[in-house]
Amino acid sequence: MGLGERLGEIRAGFEPAFWVANVSELFERLAYYGSFSSLANYLHETLQFSTEQTGSLAGFFGGLVWFLAILGGALADRLGFRRALSFAYLILTFAYFLLGSIGAPWMSPVRNAVPLSWLVLFVLMLPALGISLVKPCVVGTTARASSESVRSIGYSIYYTLVNIGGAAGPYVASITHRKVGVENVFRISALSVFVMFFAVLLFFKEPRRSGEAQTASLAETLKNFFTVVSNPRFMLFLLIFSGYWVVFWQEFIALPLYIHSAINAKADVELILVTDAGTVICFQVLVSYLTRKIPTFRAITLGTLISSLAWLIVAARPAVWTAVLSLFVLAVGEMTQSPRYYEYISRLAPPGQQGTYMGFAFLPIGIGSLVGGKIGGGLLRHFAEVQHRPERVWWAICGIGLATALCLEIYDRVVMAKK
Repeated sequence: MGLGERLGEIRAGFEPAFWVANVSELFERLAYYGSFSSLANYLHETLQFSTEQTGSLAGFFGGLVWFLAILGGALADRLGFRRALSFAYLILTFAYFLLGSIGAPWMSPVRNAVPLSWLVLFVLMLPALGISLVKPCVVGTTARASSESVRSIGYSIYYTLVNIGGAAGPYVASITHRKVGVENVFRISALSVFVMFFAVLLFFKEPRRSGEAQTASLAETLKNFFTVVSNPRFMLFLLIFSGYWVVFWQEFIALPLYIHSAINAKADVELILVTDAGTVICFQVLVSYLTRKIPTFRAITLGTLISSLAWLIVAARPAVWTAVLSLFVLAVGEMTQSPRYYEYISRLAPPGQQGTYMGFAFLPIGIGSLVGGKIGGGLLRHFAEVQHRPERVWWAICGIGLATALCLEIYDRVVMAKK
């Protein structure tokens, strides 16, 4: 097939709903990562939460979405993608606007009526509800609204747009923070998803293609959950690998607080956090090519090791440039393990249960954020505020990552060897 024919096949292979859904996902990721890049310092410096509370709340924000996404697919299937997407973007608009308005004068009656921590906790739950609907809708639309011959390209487009949004979010947050204040970072996020609400209503038509597998019902999803839980080898692997995400999520939990407290109180944290997603966009194909001959499980362990050691760079010399370098190396570890992780999960699943197992492959991401929030905040409190040795935070985080890599190696040689 010639290039012209292939391009024609690509143009004809995607329904308009594919492009609407995936462009909306770009703006959803922009809103999410823009908010996440500013969240820790917003909670600590503007709302005056302690480092421990800040870590727990930031970890909650990053983690809850991955748990709710398991059930989001069933709800999206019941509502239909168009209705679920528009409803999700409306929730996200309300959530991000509230998050940026917590300190506003008009919110004072609410702040006086309930403890601030409970109010923030409630507001942080709302984005997770919206995102848990967006994810299955966009992925499902990519499957339904693309022909079989271009579906793999469709998922590549989806992955690329997600990373573009992940890089653009902190960049937009950086500009907004510097120009009009950190509270408006969340309002810009609200505006981004609000525009997508209208885009879905006006341009998205429910894709309908025959031959696709239906999303599981809520009852089936719960049944699938117990199917996974009843596989001790798989559950043990998920729990061990959660350690990787404890290490990774410190990018958004501990690092912003560390930069402002131990490096430069005026440093542009949001701009620094562009490094990770930008690195993935530029080098994912190259890293995948260079690591293609490494056995799957060994690549997962190697990626964990690289990401863990990345934090020793900023620990050795606290500076903005070392923070950027740490994030670059962190992204190299992420690119090394991430594609191979999902490949491994698909092979680990029993015959006929690949879909179920892939759905629960996101659990370590959620566990890592929730646990990592408490760990990151606690380490900052102990080493930075009590011992005044903030660099030791990264030695401890690195230690968690090294222990994870060691446990992965033991798991592969001992547990899986008995299979």
